[in-house]
Amino acid sequence: MNTTDNTGDKSTADREFVHSRIIDAPRERVFRAFAEPHHLARWWGPDGFSSTFEVFEFRPGGIWRFVMHGPDGTDYPNESVFREVVVPERVVFEHLSEGHHFFMTITFTAHGDQTLVGWRQVFDTAAHKQRIASFVEKANEQNLDRLAAEVRNVG
Repeated sequence: MNTTDNTGDKSTADREFVHSRIIDAPRERVFRAFAEPHHLARWWGPDGFSSTFEVFEFRPGGIWRFVMHGPDGTDYPNESVFREVVVPERVVFEHLSEGHHFFMTITFTAHGDQTLVGWRQVFDTAAHKQRIASFVEKANEQNLDRLAAEVRNVG
């Protein structure tokens, strides 16, 4: 996976999380689990979290505003802007929440009847990545687990 920032100037390896998962479903179905908000709301977030979507404009420049509800009852407002949507190959969004800015690139690569989902989250600084690493590493894997389960509900 490319490890340069948006300008191509320097490596992002010290400030990114990269995950991948083979999902046992065709690429179009896996992509729809992200693109269709009623499916996305059911799997987005780590274990024990749920989401309420307020705005979901799935197009370049579109807003994605939602609240993640933690298992302890804490609400976490989130806002992102879709920077790139290439159906059914790739989604790039910029997460704008104060104090927690990052770019996320999710790729969907067909492998026969399965899909390789690539997950790349790039933060502004290595310090920010390190501060949240103990939570985010596990949460990202849980997100992919939940996606794999939700894909079974996509017609």
